[in-house]
Amino acid sequence: MAPQDRLRIAAHAKVNLLLRILAREAPAGYHQIETAFTLLDLADELVVTRTASGGGIALTVHGPELGPPEQNLAVRAARAVLEATGHKFGVALELTKRIPVRSGLGGGSSDAAAALHAVNALAGNAVPRHELLHFATRLGADVAFFASGAPAALAWGRGERLFRVPAPPAAPALVALVLPPVSVATPDAYGWWDEMHPEPAPRGPLLLDADAFSGWGSIGRLGGNDFEIPVFGKHPPLRVLYERLAGTHPYWVRLCGSGSAVAAVYANEGLRDDAAMLLGEKHQRLIKTTTRAAAAPGPEPLP
Repeated sequence: MAPQDRLRIAAHAKVNLLLRILAREAPAGYHQIETAFTLLDLADELVVTRTASGGGIALTVHGPELGPPEQNLAVRAARAVLEATGHKFGVALELTKRIPVRSGLGGGSSDAAAALHAVNALAGNAVPRHELLHFATRLGADVAFFASGAPAALAWGRGERLFRVPAPPAAPALVALVLPPVSVATPDAYGWWDEMHPEPAPRGPLLLDADAFSGWGSIGRLGGNDFEIPVFGKHPPLRVLYERLAGTHPYWVRLCGSGSAVAAVYANEGLRDDAAMLLGEKHQRLIKTTTRAAAAPGPEPLP
């Protein structure tokens, strides 16, 4: 099999450095947000193989059960590219999950962006970049960030309007998930925020410049995550986990997206590892990782 018929690509996790809900659209009910993304080294792995099945898509998952394949974002992303290129071939997707599901770390969205780029590479990059980003936006707001290739970006609207910013310096990070596992669906989290703000007053965006992202100290002063109060109210163990993590002297600590993971960034690996030892894994699952200062690499050929 020729190398261009089989590709591997990493699908990195993200954290939201800040997340503000600015307004709720009427009557659709969508929310206008302001957020900033940055990548983590923590990543799923996607291997995509060309098949001769005339546009068919097969999915194999190594990890947790993800539900019906036809609803999987990576499958939908692959289908979008195959349709755009005339169903000249099919693909087999082999997905190794390392990013916890429904954790707010963007695993499903990152898998979709990885599938867009990998299947397009198998098609000789027949879909132009701007069209590929349009596919990403239709699949989900976070998919646009992952598909952009930026290691960090500001986002507005529903999260799909992006402005690339220099990534903060790479730093040791600790991702924590409460045990027994808590699953938070983003629509539920928005619903809880709506309950707390039945008639929200419109909020303006923060005044930001690139220097605000030049170091973790300044990032920590940008603001919090508007999901924290409603999500912690519904899931008190997450609040306890957040407070314990905040007590380990990180530069920065936040709920990841709408949850259920909490992440912290430290000055050095020693402080991160000390925090992990202090917390232990009896009441939480811990993942040691690092933030990324460089863009994620694209697809690479496999024999």
